[in-house]
Amino acid sequence: MPNPRLTGLGGGLFSGALMFAVGCLDQLLFGASLTVYSVLFLPVCLLTALWVRGSDLLSAPVVAPIAFAVGLLPVAEGGNGIGARLMGLVTALATQVGWLYGGTLVAGAAILARGLRRAAARRRAAQRHLPPVASRPRAAAARRSQG
Repeated sequence: MPNPRLTGLGGGLFSGALMFAVGCLDQLLFGASLTVYSVLFLPVCLLTALWVRGSDLLSAPVVAPIAFAVGLLPVAEGGNGIGARLMGLVTALATQVGWLYGGTLVAGAAILARGLRRAAARRRAAQRHLPPVASRPRAAAARRSQG
């Protein structure tokens, strides 16, 4: 499995472009099924959260709703004109808000797990580099001052 490391901006572009492609394919293959689109949103959120760099972890749950809205452009129903198209987009966002929250939650859980794993690895690395308690300079100095 590839292991790319996306920046925050790269994660946003990746998820936005992928969701737009999913929206276009959904329009062509399933006739703009919002359920199909929303279900496919969940793995995109997970991939974005797994592939973003460690220093940009917090960007994954932020770009998820933006990517969802970008991908809705070809799927949302609307008539002629900007007002009708905007109303279709807002309606689609309102009716699919559960999936939107679910995808954001998936991204948040993935970055939380990655962050906890990174913190545990840092803690283990720090413990390996510490000298034993008896040979620490402060502990030895404290014993000499007491005795």
